[in-house]
Amino acid sequence: MANKDYYSILGVEKNASDDEIKSAYRRLAKKYHPDLNKTEEAANKFKEINEAYEVLGDSQKRANYDQFGTAEGNPFGNGGGGFGDFFGGGAGGGFSDIFSDIFSAFGGRGQSSRVQTKGQDINIAVTLEFEEACFGCEKNITLTKKEKCSSCNGTGAKNGKEFTTCRECNGTGRVRFQQNTLFGTTIRESACPKCSGTGKIIKEKCQDCNGKGDKKASKTLKVKFPAGIDNGQTLRMRGEGNAPAGSGIYGDLNIKVSVKPHKLLVRKENDLYLDLYVPFTTTLLGGKVDIPTLNGNYTLNIPELTASGTLMKLKNKGVKMLNRDSYGDLLVTIKAEVPKSLDKETKAKITELASKIGDNSYTKYNNFLKNMK
Repeated sequence: MANKDYYSILGVEKNASDDEIKSAYRRLAKKYHPDLNKTEEAANKFKEINEAYEVLGDSQKRANYDQFGTAEGNPFGNGGGGFGDFFGGGAGGGFSDIFSDIFSAFGGRGQSSRVQTKGQDINIAVTLEFEEACFGCEKNITLTKKEKCSSCNGTGAKNGKEFTTCRECNGTGRVRFQQNTLFGTTIRESACPKCSGTGKIIKEKCQDCNGKGDKKASKTLKVKFPAGIDNGQTLRMRGEGNAPAGSGIYGDLNIKVSVKPHKLLVRKENDLYLDLYVPFTTTLLGGKVDIPTLNGNYTLNIPELTASGTLMKLKNKGVKMLNRDSYGDLLVTIKAEVPKSLDKETKAKITELASKIGDNSYTKYNNFLKNMK
């Protein structure tokens, strides 16, 4: 073993009790176990805390470490022990006991507990009108899904009774096996191959579902889309997916939302944007223009001498925020539009007007001319 500060690795004091060391190791092992945290950093950390606990979890090795700085004791003598006996039961209460506790904390994977299987999720897509997404709506959605067979109550056995307990897993539906990996020997769990994780062996199949435990059925759901739901978001309905294999819980129904665009308004999160093109004379002289909002038309007052590109904000005229009684804003960008063509008479009048106004009236233009010199 390398000369490392094992107490620091486990985050305990040098006078920590055996129970404190064991508790610290269990907490860190849950956090960095390769089955639960699949990163290279976690794998290295997991190997390091295993090394620390192999030493500090064994009273003799810990005494040697405290006295000589190594688990093998006197560095000039012959040491014993090694990485390969992590699960041999020699360290504290035994690594196998600790890993049993760890797996139990993540879904009850102990030998005496039964893992609750979950049915497959159903993923569908729904398209909403722009206003439907903004205000919320209800829609009836019909889908085909797996439902538990009512004749056998999902067991797959005739009358729900013609089965025996699986001897391979003793009815738990889970089996354990030892595996050698780069990080040493680990204990893994998986669904029992004998009973496919059900914990039961069918003696006589249910005739209605042919022993599968489920049947395909058409179901219509009333789905409520909340006000403010946006394009690309997913609405999840718990328990409305497929039935599980055997006992367990139903999967979920995931509804991905697509929203049709509005003819004039553009949505960005909860705000609405509008590019409003008006005659350049309106920006010069001012005027009133009707614009669209989610609640009908709104008369926008454009002051005289409004520069093209001016942004006008209408508070709370945007989209309702999800699960909140607040609204975004409507932001209108004023854009001056010039005519496509001018006749000779109009051009003469505009030339006369430009002469009366004079170049000195344009502050930004004059600043530009100065910076060009």
